Amino acid sequence: MWLELLLASVLGLVIYWFVSRDKEETLPLEDGWWGPGSKPSAREDESIRPFKVETSDEEIKDLHHRIDGFRASPPLEGSRFHYGFNSSYLKKVVSYWRNEFDWRKQVETLNQYPHFKTKIEGLDIHFIHVKPPQLPSGRTPKPLLMVHGWPGSFYEFYKIIPLLTDPKAHGLSDEHVFEVICPSIPGYGFSEASSKKGFNTVATARIFYKLMSRLGFQKFYIQGGDWGSLICTNMAQLVPNHVKGLHLNMAFISRSLYTLTPLLGPRFGRFLGYTERDIELLYPFKEKVFYSIMRESGYLHIQATKPDTVGCALNDSPVGLAAYILEKFSTWTKSEYRDLEDGGLERKFSLEDLLTNIMIYWTTGTIVSSQRFYKENMGQGIMVHRHERMKVFVPTGYSAFPSEILHAPEKWVKVKYPKLISYSYMERGGHFAAFEEPKLLAQDIRKFVSLAELQ
Repeated sequence: MWLELLLASVLGLVIYWFVSRDKEETLPLEDGWWGPGSKPSAREDESIRPFKVETSDEEIKDLHHRIDGFRASPPLEGSRFHYGFNSSYLKKVVSYWRNEFDWRKQVETLNQYPHFKTKIEGLDIHFIHVKPPQLPSGRTPKPLLMVHGWPGSFYEFYKIIPLLTDPKAHGLSDEHVFEVICPSIPGYGFSEASSKKGFNTVATARIFYKLMSRLGFQKFYIQGGDWGSLICTNMAQLVPNHVKGLHLNMAFISRSLYTLTPLLGPRFGRFLGYTERDIELLYPFKEKVFYSIMRESGYLHIQATKPDTVGCALNDSPVGLAAYILEKFSTWTKSEYRDLEDGGLERKFSLEDLLTNIMIYWTTGTIVSSQRFYKENMGQGIMVHRHERMKVFVPTGYSAFPSEILHAPEKWVKVKYPKLISYSYMERGGHFAAFEEPKLLAQDIRKFVSLAELQ
């Protein structure tokens, strides 16, 4: 017992020494050119152009032709979603897609918010920009950049946007009214993909900062999950004086001894300051952390090494693309859904919404370029990039959704983000927070902004 306490005390002192060395530094704000060929000598066109999502009879006819050619493989008896997307349930999804899903109607839904494009560093950047329909007298809206991840899109934010831009109409206080900007990551959906190797989250962060600057915002809030959380983190590292606050629902934390402490077991966890809720979400460690990561990271190894190979198949088959992506919306929403024949997909989402996200990838042909983002960010290894070793010194808020792939306790988050002012254990929800639980996420963003404005 005394030896255990001594070891824990020594480990605690080592961690304290490690995390207390708060060195404020910023990433250099460089420049880049990601378009085809060499950078032209003429100044880049900085105009902002209206954009509309469109479709055609030919596009829909080609989709239906490819769906009709789908060859299903029978699933193993009792396999449910343990082997991936269950092909028996996939037949139901495909039947709905072919016979009931109305892409023209969904294009109208996508166009309900204003879309724009603008050239930055050689790439045509797509974004939606939603202003409040009404404002309390004498008030100005708070600019908020929201960034998606993989395999999501800007469409993930369609249900949370009205809660942020028109809160009073949705039963929320109008203390905070936001002006929301949701860009598509380059190589995702309607944003042009890089023609050059090396396009990573730091380059994306710089482009999105330039976008906000071009829109006239000098100070703004930023929010993200998945890749969006890292892009927003990089923005805070690049231009901290322009970021009023950073809100995340996922955190990339690798350079912290705290991440090793769960190996000591729950008793040591309590001694080191983990809450009872942390213990519930981290233990049994083998199942909730080790096995969970092993189960859910196979795609990552492929996409971080040879994304183009699997991408060829997915870009050619809409059904293959749907199975590959929708499987993530099952087990990343709740890992226990792998025990269900239908993967629990329709418990939190509608097939209409899920297939709309798939269609954004399919019609733009961007599954390959979206997967390359893993290669560009992880292909050289872990902890090789400067930003991974840097802390973030802007006011930060964090929503800990209980069914996220890996729970990040407040102790871990505060190592990377020393100015963490808000940490919330969310009532329910998983990886696709804005898509799955828009009201919960909106409420936590509002709570964080209230605290940030007191700083």
